[in-house]
Amino acid sequence: MTESSFIGHNIDIAATLLKKGEAVAIPTETVYGLAVNALDTKAVAKVFQIKQRPTFDPLIIHLSSFDKVEKYVEEIPEIFRELADKFTPGPLTFLLRKKEIVPDIVTSGSPFVAVRIPAHPVTKALLEKLDFPLAAPSANPFGYISPTTAQHVADQLGSKIYYILDGGACNVGLESTIIGMNADGEIEVLRKGGLSIESIESVVGNVKIRDISTSNPEAPGMLTSHYAPQVPLVLGDIHKLAATSHPERTGIITFRNFVKDVPSKHQIVLSPSGNFADAAHNLFAGMRYLDSCEIDVIYAELLPESDLGIAINDRLRRAAAV
Repeated sequence: MTESSFIGHNIDIAATLLKKGEAVAIPTETVYGLAVNALDTKAVAKVFQIKQRPTFDPLIIHLSSFDKVEKYVEEIPEIFRELADKFTPGPLTFLLRKKEIVPDIVTSGSPFVAVRIPAHPVTKALLEKLDFPLAAPSANPFGYISPTTAQHVADQLGSKIYYILDGGACNVGLESTIIGMNADGEIEVLRKGGLSIESIESVVGNVKIRDISTSNPEAPGMLTSHYAPQVPLVLGDIHKLAATSHPERTGIITFRNFVKDVPSKHQIVLSPSGNFADAAHNLFAGMRYLDSCEIDVIYAELLPESDLGIAINDRLRRAAAV
């Protein structure tokens, strides 16, 4: 490993390192990922080591097009093809029964593998140079706030990886939505994310939503405590909460409006206009910023439970579940 990682824009360097079994940070429209050859068990093991991620938490594999998914899974339900036609490339991940070619370490021993087609042009170009999929969880220490810029990755994992492929700030800013199909043939949302549930239901009708978190997750991102800053994060009525603490030592995450008396430099207003996409884009970067301030607590409010507000609230609840 290098003493400090290098941030750059050279896709060929990233591809060469990945072919050699090294880990490279890559941009996606959701968050930055820590990528390795998904078919190389030694390379995949590096991801768990670098992130200090428990090996019972499975990974998502990334491909350049949905046409390539069939090589790695047993079958694709027709309804999933319809969703793929409409929403991929994009922030939607499919949980499908895997073929033997996918190593068990990727799926944490599960017979199912999570598959996604990222929309970011830089990573799409990188994937087209490779003859293997990339396993790529978020490029951050396990349980911490996901990175949405190359500098976020460097700040957290800079001494542990060789190269950070810089693709600018992530457009979506939340991890992908993960869907699967249960034994009754119903589509289940296993992780709320960057594609709204309403968007999925516009194609397939009503879906089930899995709210159970577990110590043996079926899909990535299902653990109770996750995406957490080091400064304690508390959910509730931010105006009442702020009145109980020292204003100069308090951080605030609010949807649309500032809280009086707390310094504005310690407040993150996710979207003054009330735009859910803007709020999602700003969430993780805002959490990271407040975590770097000299404060004792972060108070956050939940957003309306609709559109991407559902996924944002999911991340806030997990960040507070410590």
